[in-house]
Amino acid sequence: MNLAGLWLTRSLSMCLLLQSFVLMILCFHSASMCPKGCTCSHSGGLNVSCSNANLKEIPKDLPPDTTLLSLDSNRITSIPDGIFKDLHQLRELNLSKNIIESVGEHAFKGLEETLQALDLSYNKITTVHKNAFASLKAKAHIGNNPWHCDCTLQQVLKNMVYNHESASRVICKTSELHDHAGRPFLKADADLCNLTKRTTDYAMLVTMFGWFTMVISYVVYYVRQNQEDARRHLEYLKSLPSKQKKPDETDDISTVV
Repeated sequence: MNLAGLWLTRSLSMCLLLQSFVLMILCFHSASMCPKGCTCSHSGGLNVSCSNANLKEIPKDLPPDTTLLSLDSNRITSIPDGIFKDLHQLRELNLSKNIIESVGEHAFKGLEETLQALDLSYNKITTVHKNAFASLKAKAHIGNNPWHCDCTLQQVLKNMVYNHESASRVICKTSELHDHAGRPFLKADADLCNLTKRTTDYAMLVTMFGWFTMVISYVVYYVRQNQEDARRHLEYLKSLPSKQKKPDETDDISTVV
């Protein structure tokens, strides 16, 4: 083997060794950053699986290069604001089968452009802020939650411009319309926001009428009370004896005549 061939062979071996060393470092680095109770693997990106890990909250030490995050089948109760703000490569997020009740208005901040799939099904969510999903382009699954169908939920679904099909999976556990509980949200023909406004206006009208009635009643009572006092005072004056003339005054008059 000539000198050039030997040098090429050694260079190729060194490159392969260096590549293996770099990959080993990357794998060790990713493994060392993997949250407790979770497993991390590389498959088209960093996949972090925390399923069935008995977690009560979302880990705060998630690797920033996470592309797929599975947090399903845990005991997570809430999604705080900004909890995913550093996961700029996250494409899929699975939070199904937890006991989530609270979702922050800015819970998905930082995921607006990258997130493609969001699963929040089978939780305990009844209501969220009207802008909670507004900026997301992800396909969201929010069915199988005990939703309270009101104006807020109507605004939530309206703001989910990339998720028109989500409304068809929303079943009203409770509703502003008493006969609508247990039915799909899309079956509600009424505009729940206008319904709320009409209810508020009616309550204000009833309140104003009540105050007006109280004022009129007080005025009538005041007038009648004064009339009664005046009548009693007049009767008292009439009951007083008339003032009789004194004898001196009569004699003086006779003398003058």
